Amino acid sequence: MNAGSPLQPLSKVASGGELARTMLALRLVLSADPATMVFDEVDAGVGGAAAQAVGAALGRLGRERQVLVVTHLAQVAAHADDHITVVKEDDDTMVSVSASVLDREARIVELSRMLSGSPGSQSARAHAAELLDGALGERADPDPVAVPARAGGARPGAPRGDSRPAGSRRGASRAADDAVA
Repeated sequence: MNAGSPLQPLSKVASGGELARTMLALRLVLSADPATMVFDEVDAGVGGAAAQAVGAALGRLGRERQVLVVTHLAQVAAHADDHITVVKEDDDTMVSVSASVLDREARIVELSRMLSGSPGSQSARAHAAELLDGALGERADPDPVAVPARAGGARPGAPRGDSRPAGSRRGASRAADDAVA
């Protein structure tokens, strides 16, 4: 509540992004069903640490059920077990849409594009790899308070990659960037 403002319905005072994040929080706390959840840009209007927190929350939710997320934020996409990129092509005669599951190297390129717009940038790639490794470390250690972060963000025992095939993951999270309806 804002000081000096009367209580009002959430639908009147919250932005679309705030409503989406409220729904995410409620689903994390209250929902045992459904088995598959879809979030379309639940991260709208956030960035930085807030985006990282949304990504981590979606990742936790994905441990229990399948979660499909449409996002434009690398901080969110890095928390997915599988990253699917969706591309729309229009050659003025026909429109086509393709979807591809990215391997680790392609994910780093895509995350760097999402971060900087420059997938060839070495600094963006280093940051993308750091985001991805950090998210993998959170999955290996779901209680980040129990193991404090080291300088540079690396944590003891943080895995460098996940070699499990996508089909073997229970409740696989998925992230898509630039999805087209």
